[in-house]
Amino acid sequence: MTKQGIKKISIAVSVLVIGAGLLLTFGPRTLAQTELRVFTSDGMKPTLEALIPQIEQSIGCKLAPQFNSSKNLREKIQAGEPFDVAILTSDVIDDLIQKGKIAPGSRTDLSRTGLGVGVRAGAAKPDISTPEALKKTLLAAKSIAFNPTGASAVHNYEMFERMGITDAVKPKLMLDSEAGRPQQNVAEGKADLVITLIPEIKFFPGVDLAGPVPADFQGYVSFSAGVGTKTSDAAASKALIQFIKGPEGVKVMKAKAMEPR
Repeated sequence: MTKQGIKKISIAVSVLVIGAGLLLTFGPRTLAQTELRVFTSDGMKPTLEALIPQIEQSIGCKLAPQFNSSKNLREKIQAGEPFDVAILTSDVIDDLIQKGKIAPGSRTDLSRTGLGVGVRAGAAKPDISTPEALKKTLLAAKSIAFNPTGASAVHNYEMFERMGITDAVKPKLMLDSEAGRPQQNVAEGKADLVITLIPEIKFFPGVDLAGPVPADFQGYVSFSAGVGTKTSDAAASKALIQFIKGPEGVKVMKAKAMEPR
């Protein structure tokens, strides 16, 4: 082989070695920065799922959402599970700021929503239009499902207490803290009713919204967002929150039974 040929091979090998080195050095880092871990409360799940394509295109990052009750996600955060953005109930966001898990200046109020009652899709919708009608419906139901760790649980217990039916409904309660399981129990005919946040009923397959809880017993749950203090990409995390807060996000929140704030 000629000297010129050997020189060309040497150059080619050098280029390949340098390229491989750059890939090893920057490849994994680039991939890590293009995915944001977003811990999201079930109440905001319909909104975020609808916005994911637009958000990813806008901020240039893939989203890796994890959905659950705010309480369960708070426990994961406190246990040290990594995340970039948290979209949770406002009280949980405030608690995580105090614990140093979320950057104080990143806290952003997003929306609120109320409680509703759901039944199996296609089933006759019970009358819950007045406090008395709702009371009769709850007493007539064979089983009532909801998530005991969900943000709406405290409102449910308070409602039972104010109606004076706590002891009567206690044996009927089908409590499950697995995300979406209470609604699924209704969809599968295992429970007659589910009481939870309206978006969690209205957009759950196999469940129909019978209606909102009457104003006398209505309890609203507010949601806020914040950036994790150990986020892998603070700029992208802030951009994600601002997108939800912006015109497109507001439009989708309204469509998903949320009241933007």
